[in-house]
Amino acid sequence: MKRVTGIGGILFECENPEEMKSWYQKHLGLQTDAYGTNFEWRTAEDPSQKGFTQWSPMPKESAYLKPSNHSFMMNYRVADLATLVPILIQEGVQILDDIEEFEYGKFVHILDLEGNKIELWEPNDEAYDQIVDGRTK
Repeated sequence: MKRVTGIGGILFECENPEEMKSWYQKHLGLQTDAYGTNFEWRTAEDPSQKGFTQWSPMPKESAYLKPSNHSFMMNYRVADLATLVPILIQEGVQILDDIEEFEYGKFVHILDLEGNKIELWEPNDEAYDQIVDGRTK
C-alpha cells in the first residue's frame, strides 16, 4: 500500500509570524493568508487533479509542535490513514493522538525515532481548494 505520497507542508516556529509572512511576501513573492501560503501543484498521474503544500510560520509559544523539542514539523500527505495507523502501531511507531477529521482531510501525529513530531495528512484536495486564500504559484 502507498504510505507517504508527498510533502503536505512545513510548519515552523518564529518570533513574529506576521512579520515573517510579510518578509517572505516582500522578498520572495509568497502570497500569504492567516496560515501562511499554499503551493498549488498538479499530480503526475492526473494533471487535472490539484494538490497543495502548506507553508506555515507559527508563534514560538505555540504548543502545536509539542511534544517535540524542535521548532519545525513536517507534514506528509498519505493515501489512507485508517489503514496506515494500525500498521504503524504494529511496527512500534508512537502515535500521539486519534485520527482527526475535517472537511479538508484527516490528520494524525506521530513521533520519529529522534522525537520529531510528524503530521500525517490524508487530504481532501477539492475541499481544501475551496477554503485556501494564500496561494503561491
